[in-house]
Amino acid sequence: MSNTQSSATKVASGVADAACGDAKTPRTERGRRTLRKLLDAAAEEFGEKGFHEASVSSITRRAGVALGSFYTYFDSKDGLFRALVADMSEKVRTSARSALHEGMGPLEIERAALAAFLRFAAEHKEVYRIIDEAEFVDPASYRQHYETIAARIADRLRAGAADGEFRDGLGELEAWAMMGMNVFVGLRYVVWGGAEMSPDEVAAGVNRLLSEGVLRR
Repeated sequence: MSNTQSSATKVASGVADAACGDAKTPRTERGRRTLRKLLDAAAEEFGEKGFHEASVSSITRRAGVALGSFYTYFDSKDGLFRALVADMSEKVRTSARSALHEGMGPLEIERAALAAFLRFAAEHKEVYRIIDEAEFVDPASYRQHYETIAARIADRLRAGAADGEFRDGLGELEAWAMMGMNVFVGLRYVVWGGAEMSPDEVAAGVNRLLSEGVLRR
């Protein structure tokens, strides 16, 4: 995150880490619920209108909270947007992790993680517009979102090599290539739609590409 006003806020009860202004961490369950409402309403507002056309007053109306309550948690619309990007990044992470379990092989992990992301994106299509806008609204958040995902993939690739299933030498380059593939199959088959393929079928196809490559054998 950027700016001295932003800091990582850890919020319990299902509210993901959010980059709120300093000293704005909710201390009560009611406060955590209000913050969750604001983040959910912001996802709808920014997803439908984009950052520049969205307004704080409209977000608070969607959330069903008083306008003044907004400033209990955020200093500005920019601060809320940064928090939302962090929140969505955390949701992407947890959606993938929730699909993994003990005993999965490295290749199976990649398939399950992608399928989980595609299901998440199908339910939250606004994530693509919001993350894309972050490139211009808050470039640091945009870059952190992708760098964090790529680092997780790189860690999994190295772990797969250590297990003997993946070849040695895999790392950052391959992680970014895989992430780009995942992002764009999500755009094509989930966000745009029109293709009769389920998230599991798409993930299986990508997994087959990872395991077999493109050369005739």
